[in-house]
Amino acid sequence: MPIIELVILLACLVLLSNVLSHYLVAIPVSLIQVGLGLGVALLLNVQVKLQTDWFMLVFIAPMLYNDGRQFPKQELWELRGAIFANAIVLVFITTILGGFLIHILIPTIPLAVSIALAAILSPTDPMAVQSISEGVKLPKEILHLVSGESLINDASGLIGFKYALAAAVTGSFVLGKAIGDFFYISLVGLAVGLALITIIQLIRDILRREGINDTVFNVVLQILTPFAIYFVAEEWFHASGVVAVVAAGVLAHVQGSHEAEDAPELRLVTEKVWNIIVYLLNGIVFLILGIELPVATQATIEGNHTNTLHAIFDVLIVWGILLLIRVAWTYGYMLMTWLRNHEKSKPSLRIATLSGLSGVRGAITMAGVFTIPTVIATGAAFPERSLVLFIAAGVIIVSLVSAAGILPLMAAKSLPFMTRGSSLDEDGTVVVADDSEAADVTAEATPQQFTYKQARIYVLQLAVQNIEEHRRPENQRAAYDLILDQQFQIRRLEVASQTADELQPMLTDEMQLRLVALAGERQAVKEMLVAGETSKLGAQAYLRRIERREQRLSQAAHKPGLPTLRSLRLMLSRGMQSLRIWLTPVDSDKFRAEQLAIQRVASKAAIKSLSQYLKQTGVDEQQFDRQALYHLIVHYRNRIESAKADHSLSRADYERQLQALRIKSLGAERAGVQHLLESGQISLRTASKLRQFINYSENLLMLNDLEADDD
Repeated sequence: MPIIELVILLACLVLLSNVLSHYLVAIPVSLIQVGLGLGVALLLNVQVKLQTDWFMLVFIAPMLYNDGRQFPKQELWELRGAIFANAIVLVFITTILGGFLIHILIPTIPLAVSIALAAILSPTDPMAVQSISEGVKLPKEILHLVSGESLINDASGLIGFKYALAAAVTGSFVLGKAIGDFFYISLVGLAVGLALITIIQLIRDILRREGINDTVFNVVLQILTPFAIYFVAEEWFHASGVVAVVAAGVLAHVQGSHEAEDAPELRLVTEKVWNIIVYLLNGIVFLILGIELPVATQATIEGNHTNTLHAIFDVLIVWGILLLIRVAWTYGYMLMTWLRNHEKSKPSLRIATLSGLSGVRGAITMAGVFTIPTVIATGAAFPERSLVLFIAAGVIIVSLVSAAGILPLMAAKSLPFMTRGSSLDEDGTVVVADDSEAADVTAEATPQQFTYKQARIYVLQLAVQNIEEHRRPENQRAAYDLILDQQFQIRRLEVASQTADELQPMLTDEMQLRLVALAGERQAVKEMLVAGETSKLGAQAYLRRIERREQRLSQAAHKPGLPTLRSLRLMLSRGMQSLRIWLTPVDSDKFRAEQLAIQRVASKAAIKSLSQYLKQTGVDEQQFDRQALYHLIVHYRNRIESAKADHSLSRADYERQLQALRIKSLGAERAGVQHLLESGQISLRTASKLRQFINYSENLLMLNDLEADDD
C-alpha cells in the first residue's frame, strides 16, 4: 500500500478506535487499536515496511520529548534520588537479571538477545502508570516514584536495548568498551540535548524581540525541535538521541514557565498540537503492532522448533519475571523508607503488587522492538527474531489485560486506564473513571474542595442565574435558548460525575416528570381537537410525536442500547414525517403554523401539568432533583418561545441579544471561579482549568462576532 494511503488509513483507524473505546469502556483503547490493526492485516492484507532509522526518528523522538515536557517539577523533585534509582538501577537490574532468567527459562533465545528483550520491556507507559496508580490510591511517595520513574526509564531502557542488540548482531561484547561507550553516548547525548534546546530557546527569544512572534511559526518551530535534536545527536555526534530529546524536553519545560505570562496563546496552542501529535503517534504504534502480529505469530506458529502453546507460555514467563522484579523492588523501597522513618507507610505486599501490575508496557517498547534487524553482521538471520517479536507483543498485551482485569479486582473498584495519547473529554482533561478521586490525589485537595466537574456545574448555575436576571420580554427567546444550552451542559456534567447507583434515582425521577409533562401535552391536544381549535390531521401528527417521545423514554428505561442507534432512528422518523407532510395534499405553511400553535398550547399545558402534579398530597416535591425539574421547565418555555408566530425580531438582532447575554454570563462564571478560589473550595490547578475553559468560550464568541462583521 502506498505510504500516503497507509498514513490516512492508520489515522482513520486511530479515530475509530477512540470511538469504539467510548462504548467498550472496560477495554483499554490500546487493545482496541491492536485488534483493529490485526483485522486490517488479515482482511485487507495491509503490510508496513519498517526501517529502523526513520521509525526511531518519527515515533521515539517526539514521544520522549513530550514526556520530558510533562515532567512534574515540584513533587517529583523531592524524590529525585529514588526516581533516578528506579529509572536507572531498576532498569539495569531488569535488563541483566531479567535477561539471564529469560535465557535460563527459554534457552533457545541467546543471552544477548534475552538481555535486549528484557531491556526493551523495562520501560513503562507513564500515562498508564500514573492513571492506574492514582485510581488504586497508592501512597503519595510510591505514586510519585512510579510516575517519575516511568518518565525517565524509556531512555535507560532504550540505551540498554541498543547495546544488547549490538552484541547480538556483532557477536562480541567487551565490558570496558561498553562502559566507556555508555558514558560517552549518555553524557554527550545529555550535553547535546541541553545545548541545542538552549540555542533554540535563545533563537526564539531573539526572534520575539525582533517582532517575529507569530504563533503558528513558533508552534511549528517547537514541533520540529525534537526531530532536529535527535537527528543531530545521532548523526553528527553519534550519541544517544533518546537521552538528548528527554533532556531537551525537561529543560524546555523548566525554561518555559515564563511563557504562560509572556505568550499565553502560544502555550495553549502548543499544548493542543502536542496532544494531537502524541494521540496519533501512540495510536499508530499500537495499530502497527496489530498489523505486525500475523508476521510474528506466523513465523512462530509455523516454526518446527517452537510449539505455539509453548510460545504463549514463554510470554507469560517473561511477563512474570518482569512483574516479580518490579514487585520486589517496590517492596524493598518501601521497607528501606520505613526503616529510615517509621512515620512512613509500612511495607505492604499488596501495594507492591499493585505497583508492579501498574507497570504497563506501551508504545516505546513496541517501537523499539520493531527496530530489531532481520540479519546479523555475518549475514545470517537474526536469532529467534520472530519469537522475540511474539514475546514482546504478547507481554504488552498481557500487561494491558492484567492491568485492566486484575487491578480492579484487587482495588474493588473500576479504575482509570489511559496510555499516551488517550482521548480528551470536553474540558480538556484526560478521561478517568472517577474524576474526584484522581483529582484529590494529584492536587492533594481537601475533602471540602470541589472537583473540576462540581466547580463547572457551580459556575454554570451562576451563569444561568445571571441570564435569568437579565431576561426581558424583548430578549426572551435568546435567553431561553442560552439557558437551555447551559442546562444541557450542567446535566451532562452531572451524569458524568455520578456513579451508577447515584445516577439511577436521578434518571428515574426525570423520566417520571417527563411522562407527566407528556400526559399534559396529550390532554391539551385532545381538548384542542374537541374545541375545533385544530384539524384532525394536525392533532394526529402532534400526538404521534408525543407517542414517539414516550417510546424513547420507555426504551431508555428498559433497553438503553447505543445512543447512536436511537439518534439514527429519531433522524429517520423525523425524515419520514417531513416526507409525509410534503406528500400530503394540504398547504405545508398552514400545516406548520398549525403545528406551532399546538406546540405552544401543549407546552403551556405541560408546565401546568407538572405544577399540579407536584402539588398533589401524595407527591413529595423534595424527592425530585431540582435541576431535572428546572431543566424540563426551561425546555418547555423554550418551545413556547420558538413556536410564537410573530417573530418580528431579525436574525441579526437575535444574535446581538444572544451575544450580550453570553458576555454577561461569562462574567458571572469568572466571578464564580474567583469566589470558589478565595473561599478555598477549589485548588489553583482547578481554577486555572476553569478560567482556561472560560477563555476559550470568550475567544470563540469574539471569533464568531468577527466573522459576522466580515459577512
